[in-house]
Amino acid sequence: MGEEKAVPLTQDAYDKLKDELAYREGQYRDEITKRIAAARAEGDLSENGGYQAAREEQSKNEGRINELIVKLRNAVIVEAPKAGTVGNGSLVTIELAGNEMTYVLGARDMASVTKYDVLSEDSPIGKAIMGAKQGDTVSYQAPNGRTISVTIKEAKPVE
Repeated sequence: MGEEKAVPLTQDAYDKLKDELAYREGQYRDEITKRIAAARAEGDLSENGGYQAAREEQSKNEGRINELIVKLRNAVIVEAPKAGTVGNGSLVTIELAGNEMTYVLGARDMASVTKYDVLSEDSPIGKAIMGAKQGDTVSYQAPNGRTISVTIKEAKPVE
């Protein structure tokens, strides 16, 4: 297996992923097991759609459990920057090509713990805005080679 990458998370994001892991390993796993047992009791498993669906759900849950274990094991807790500065864990509103958009800047893993879309700190735009201050205009090179300007309208810690 390849080298595992550090996963920068705010304490809040870490706690939410930990809670999700506990739910998936406990209550949710038990619910799926009961559905499998109930479907198995119905008889012929080869034609039992409920059984097949429950087994598929079980497989997805176990995959997510493994994913969460790795992410939590490799988590690096980052402190969300103060209001006005863009950093890991910032809720940042940017103006790009005349449109205002709001994102959380951080690891993609934060998407499951916030209602906002996540902008990776490793993306060209993420790298460009990292460390910028509210009111700054920064630029980055898009994959097509064009230079694009971005204005930081607001930056604050995710709540």
